[in-house]
Amino acid sequence: MLLENKTAVIYGAGGTIGGAMAKGFAAEGARCILVGRTPATLEAVAEQIRAAGGQAETAVVDVLDEPAVNDHADAVVGTTGSLDISVNVITQEAIFRPLLDIPVKDFAQAIDKQVTSQLITTKAAARHMTRQQSGVILFFGGADYANRQDRQGLGTVQVGMDTVEGLRRQWACELGPQGVRVLTLLTGGIPESFPDGAEFDEAKQSLADHTLLGRAASLADVGHVAAFVASDRARSMTATQVNVSCGACGD
Repeated sequence: MLLENKTAVIYGAGGTIGGAMAKGFAAEGARCILVGRTPATLEAVAEQIRAAGGQAETAVVDVLDEPAVNDHADAVVGTTGSLDISVNVITQEAIFRPLLDIPVKDFAQAIDKQVTSQLITTKAAARHMTRQQSGVILFFGGADYANRQDRQGLGTVQVGMDTVEGLRRQWACELGPQGVRVLTLLTGGIPESFPDGAEFDEAKQSLADHTLLGRAASLADVGHVAAFVASDRARSMTATQVNVSCGACGD
């Protein structure tokens, strides 16, 4: 197994993307710590992982509470001996509206929460990983620098991803000398992460239509790639985006 004897902390593991990553890590032997604010959704994912023979534990932690995040990371290392993989896929109040229609205060607050969340969880992991001289920190979403942004009404969503991607680039630079790899999974959108309902069918189809393969990435694809990238098989990869967009994002 690619991740045997590794400990992975997944913030936002109760959601579709976080759950997919947790399942991918667990399938490769990692001990997964599922973190979020809603016990029921976390436990639902944990039960699926256990039923498949994987290892999963849950913890209710607010990622905007820095002391709580630090205490939890310390407890994980105290129990398991290491913190090898850290992922934060909590998006924090994304606003899908034209920029002209978003009050400045609301826009600033949404971006602030997203960046602060990522900063807190990454710092908590980095403290332990730099001592270990090893570890992988993954981000999700990314920025498609090669192509023109032509989708209107995304509000804080793409701006937030671009901002977090800038944060990831700096983390990769600073943590690399300590043996810590930092990467982003670049996505063109995952249809299965959308809510159910006919009103979302057009948006889901649009994701597939924008790809070169004629299909969008699945949640299983996300989990498989995340597990590979977090493994020692990808030990030469850092400071970059790993493209899982099925060709929607060029290079």
